[in-house]
Amino acid sequence: MDPETRELRVLEAEVAALQRECRMLQKSVEKTSGARKSFQKTSQTDSGKSLTDLESQLGRLRSELSFLSKLTGINIRNYSKVEDTVNTEVTEKDTKKVLQRHRLSGNCNMVTFQLEFQVLEIETEGKLSSIITDLSIIMEPTEYSELSEFASRAEEKRDLLWFFRSLHFFVEWYEYRENTFKHFKEKYPDSVYLSEGTCSHCMEIHSARQPGFELVIVWRIQIDDEGKVFPKLDLLTKVPERAMELDKNRVIETAPLSFRSLLGVLGIEAALDSLIRLFSAENN
Repeated sequence: MDPETRELRVLEAEVAALQRECRMLQKSVEKTSGARKSFQKTSQTDSGKSLTDLESQLGRLRSELSFLSKLTGINIRNYSKVEDTVNTEVTEKDTKKVLQRHRLSGNCNMVTFQLEFQVLEIETEGKLSSIITDLSIIMEPTEYSELSEFASRAEEKRDLLWFFRSLHFFVEWYEYRENTFKHFKEKYPDSVYLSEGTCSHCMEIHSARQPGFELVIVWRIQIDDEGKVFPKLDLLTKVPERAMELDKNRVIETAPLSFRSLLGVLGIEAALDSLIRLFSAENN
């Protein structure tokens, strides 16, 4: 075989080998591309499922939040949190302290509130504990004097659960007292006076025929240490000294105690109505 023929066959063999390598490379590329497309399809499906699940979960959370807002009357409008690592102590036990600064605002019916508080989280050997180190509360409208008293007490206790649990019933009693005073002012305009408007905690009953004769209903809203909210109504009498001297049966002196008994029997609205009608009848 001459040299030219031999060289030609060598070149043909190399070309055939290159063609085989190209076919193998093409098959490898096709497999890789197929796997990539399959992975992308699976990822897209999983992402779609995850997104759908998140949207569904978000919808449930919004529904539950709406239900709680309607049930309690408390709406949280804004919230923010900042975390700072206080220090890390390495002794016999690893201790990590994180200080969280929280700020939120919202309303409970007609009352708005702003809260700022700090929570110190202490983690020791995987066990986590937290305490509120500072609490500041601003509540409006400011003309409701008892709101500032309520906020001050909540700040002293540094108990958010106590605050929110009590706030709902506290505001309900405020609205009930305001509506009750408004009702009697409209029903007995010549006898009932509200010196501070319907938001006042006092209602005065004046005698048109006997100047100087007055009854004052003092209606306070109290909260015990467990957060239970309840009304406390007292009756004060304002009468001339001469009338006290002539009251041989001590009717005026015992009137506050009699009023409390009347409250226990009739309830707030019926007791107030009976008292106003009785005082008005005595004036006729």
